[in-house]
Amino acid sequence: MLRPTLRTLAKTLGLSRTTISDALRGSPRVNADTLARVRAAAEAAGYQRNPLTGEVMSQLRRSNGQMVRGTLAALEIIENPRSPHVQRYNAAVLQGAMERADQLGFKIEHFDATRDDLRLPRIDGILHARGIRGLVVLPSSGFPDLSSLTWSRLTAVYADYFIDRPALHCVCPDHYRSLYAAMQTLHNRGFRRPGMVIDATFDERLQCRWEGAYLAIQNVLPDIKKLPLFRFTELNRGNFTAWFKKHQPDVVLSHMTEVLDWMKDSGAKIPSTHGFLCLNSLRATMPCASLDHQPRELGARAAELVIGHVIHNEYGPPTKPSLTSIPARWVEGPTVRLTAEPAVSPSPAPSPRRKAAVAR
Repeated sequence: MLRPTLRTLAKTLGLSRTTISDALRGSPRVNADTLARVRAAAEAAGYQRNPLTGEVMSQLRRSNGQMVRGTLAALEIIENPRSPHVQRYNAAVLQGAMERADQLGFKIEHFDATRDDLRLPRIDGILHARGIRGLVVLPSSGFPDLSSLTWSRLTAVYADYFIDRPALHCVCPDHYRSLYAAMQTLHNRGFRRPGMVIDATFDERLQCRWEGAYLAIQNVLPDIKKLPLFRFTELNRGNFTAWFKKHQPDVVLSHMTEVLDWMKDSGAKIPSTHGFLCLNSLRATMPCASLDHQPRELGARAAELVIGHVIHNEYGPPTKPSLTSIPARWVEGPTVRLTAEPAVSPSPAPSPRRKAAVAR
């Protein structure tokens, strides 16, 4: 049995191929009765439209035969104010997505859904008018609600951990594996009293993956002292110093680099007696060892997945949403020693009385 085409549908219905194509795209130039008749006939014949065909032909007409590219959208929904590290992170995700899309013959248009003149309903109309059907949704500060978009003609991947309105495929950092590996590295370098300081709301957003890895590996590493996690809703010099002096960690893991100064004020000598690891290199405000969550790689992987769905004509929320994770990369810095043993602190100079005793 021959596969139905625009030509066979046009011949069966007595319409032009242009009218058939416009009807299948939902063009407003086709009246409602004709549109319904064409779609019914296409469904009965088992016709499946390749959405790239119309896009390619449209771009061929506009470009006079130059290189043809498909188009994706990068959707960003982060309410103001936007912290600098979030801006840097999302910019890196977007850069990675654009670079990978370009390698695969696509370009990406950026849509900021927090602009007053560019909310989701208007973006939905723009995507439809431009024939854009693939979305890379950039990380949001909360849990974005994209249910108002017309998902029957869209596919998307969320470049962050969790989304359920609608549930989409996700690409995100592997927080659990990254921290597990970081703790092993610190242990190999002689640290035996690791302490972690983390924002409670931030960890809860990741379903406590930071906390889970921190607690789990303490049951595996030999000769390690189990210290309580410092989960805070507000961090300041007072509550950090009280925790630090009470539990005496020899290395602190945190997103907040200001604790370095508080550690030094409490007597820590970095990196000879104590260490510090920033859990996200983009949040570091001073030179230090850190974890690079590779946002460009995350964006590239998200673009690959979206393009795959578009090419295979797969639209709508997935029936079985999946999670693709990429581990962080360890970044050396002056706050973690390279050797397994701490440097020996110089002995205090002997007093004059002690000198006399030694001379005798």
